[in-house]
Amino acid sequence: MQLIQVQDQYDARAFIQVNVDILSDVSGYIGPLDKDINEVFDLKKNKAFRHGEAARWILRDEDGRNLGRIAAFVNKRYKTIGDEFPVGGIGFFDCINNQEAADRLFDVARHWLFQKGMGAMDGPINFGERDKWWGLVTEGFHEPLYQMNFNPPYYQALFENYGFKPFFEQICFGMDPKKPFSKKLMDRHAVIAEDPAYSAAHIDIKKLDLYAVYFTDVYNKAWSGHGGMKQLKLDQVKQMFKLMKPFMEERLIWFAYHNDKPIALFANIPDLNQWFKYLNGKFGLLQKLKFLWLVKTKKNKKFTGLVFGVIPEYQGKGVDSYLIAETGKMVLKLPYSEYEMQWVGDFNPKMINLIRHMADTYPSRKLRTYRYIFDRTIEFKRHPVF
Repeated sequence: MQLIQVQDQYDARAFIQVNVDILSDVSGYIGPLDKDINEVFDLKKNKAFRHGEAARWILRDEDGRNLGRIAAFVNKRYKTIGDEFPVGGIGFFDCINNQEAADRLFDVARHWLFQKGMGAMDGPINFGERDKWWGLVTEGFHEPLYQMNFNPPYYQALFENYGFKPFFEQICFGMDPKKPFSKKLMDRHAVIAEDPAYSAAHIDIKKLDLYAVYFTDVYNKAWSGHGGMKQLKLDQVKQMFKLMKPFMEERLIWFAYHNDKPIALFANIPDLNQWFKYLNGKFGLLQKLKFLWLVKTKKNKKFTGLVFGVIPEYQGKGVDSYLIAETGKMVLKLPYSEYEMQWVGDFNPKMINLIRHMADTYPSRKLRTYRYIFDRTIEFKRHPVF
């Protein structure tokens, strides 16, 4: 076996090809867009490089066949409450079903991180935000949502046989959006709905700059600093909305208001992978045109939750149920028949409890973030609950 560290664009293309070679025949596989992976390792596009660095390796056999790949990250802003040592990350791991090959990949990442002063490594994680490329699939090996990790079941054994331990579970929830919500949720909705000071409405795509202000304000108050989430800047949100506009469904993005002040948001989008799976990972000019054609002509029956949040002073009042139910009324008029919520960490039992009681939801898939502590005498602790 030979390890090659990614040094140039040729190696970067080979790094992407490893994923295709190993997983393309696995049921449910949808190739990630090449550009999305490349942007993670682009110093100009990934702001995580302001506070850290990354390295990538490819593992091949003596005949040059791809056996696996891995990336390692150091990010000074990556911290979990209670950490007693700096923690690095690994991600974009792919490997044949061979423990020796996996160990070679884990070893090179561990040694690199140790040399950078890290005391542990979490993985598989992203070099950046937690809303993409995060966690190992352990249940629900079906088509991934856009920018969600995908792997076959044997990856779990490769991690655990090496010595990784579960740091936290990430639970995605599915539901039939046409089914009624629970009585409990509707009762809570009714209390808020009777108060004329409260209202809810979906966005107007013609006023995206205004809603970008609302989104930034609510998100930062509801989520900033919560589980490692960073503050969003208005310019970031405006850029996000600009990129989303070609496929944005305005009737899936809602705000709740109190005396016309935005206090909660529920943002959903069509699952882009239902279109991207026809592009084979490419997104050049021809693929962009094909994508726009698919959006216009091919019905997408699945949508997914992007962000849900209520600012602190309105939490526990029923605003969450009110906003969910108001959004649900609109969804009944739309052609979507499948809904999957992005993952919620098991360290957030309040959110999990809300989801489980809102309707006939079920765990659609589980992903797991592992941790490996370099000093094997240190007591392992799971992610703290909040």
